Amino acid sequence: MNKIISILVICSLSFSCKKEVKDENQKLKVVTTTSMITDLVKNIGGDLIEVNGLMGSGVDPHLYKASEGDVSKLVNADVIFYNGLHLEGKLVEVFEKMQHQNNKTIAIGESLDKNTLIGSDYFASNYDPHIWFSVENWKIITTFVINKLKEIDPKHAKVFETNGNAYLLELDTLEARLKKKIATLPKEKRILVTAHDAFSYFGKAYDFNVVGLQGLSTATEAGVQDVQKLASFIIEKEVKAIFVETSVPKRTIEALQAAVKSKDHEVSIGGTLFSDALGNLETKEGTYIGMFEYNVNTIVNALQ
Repeated sequence: MNKIISILVICSLSFSCKKEVKDENQKLKVVTTTSMITDLVKNIGGDLIEVNGLMGSGVDPHLYKASEGDVSKLVNADVIFYNGLHLEGKLVEVFEKMQHQNNKTIAIGESLDKNTLIGSDYFASNYDPHIWFSVENWKIITTFVINKLKEIDPKHAKVFETNGNAYLLELDTLEARLKKKIATLPKEKRILVTAHDAFSYFGKAYDFNVVGLQGLSTATEAGVQDVQKLASFIIEKEVKAIFVETSVPKRTIEALQAAVKSKDHEVSIGGTLFSDALGNLETKEGTYIGMFEYNVNTIVNALQ
């Protein structure tokens, strides 16, 4: 990481790395970190902006390290949108350095009232950064991004506002569908066991008891005692299914399933959930809306 920071410093002084003079008709260059943010910014900016996402499908932002190939994208960006709240833990130093160089870096997590955030000892921010798993949070963040793009590129403010408002209506429709689907699952069955605790905002918003084997960060490892304790919980609560995540190795959930079986009980793997990244771009799950609907359908169908 120190090597990447050094490159950023050199690039800030080097002619070859300096931003090109921007033609007034040139598209706004936006760099995003996670695929959720990439999808959001594209929905608002449309064809008026050029978006480069650093993290693709299945990429774990907790462990992501900037490559030297990312440097030119970061240095030449007009604006960088990232999650913040130490989700991109290994990029924090890079963004702090860029702020000192007067680069436009914007943490979308700053748009949320800290009183609504879920506390966490796993991150330096002291908050759970998985804020996208509340559609209400995502609506607030959408409005925040609309306003930031309007400030940065005022000549296209009307288009950003129109696109953003259309997307907010899509989020309203999404939430109505999610609540209707979740309502079919009795409250006593709403126990969500996953590889790591990325779904706390989901649990809070939709009345699920969420338990993650690895805690909030994939940088932590689940120990034998953690597995055995959670296995006993699953048996006691008669949990029907547990879930793998796309950005976390499935061996942790398989170990949990084996621990339950060793106690003469059975629990199925209910499917794979998208947690820290969206699906492939060419799929419905490659969008925030498609991902969220897929997750809810998978969870509810497996726990029925």
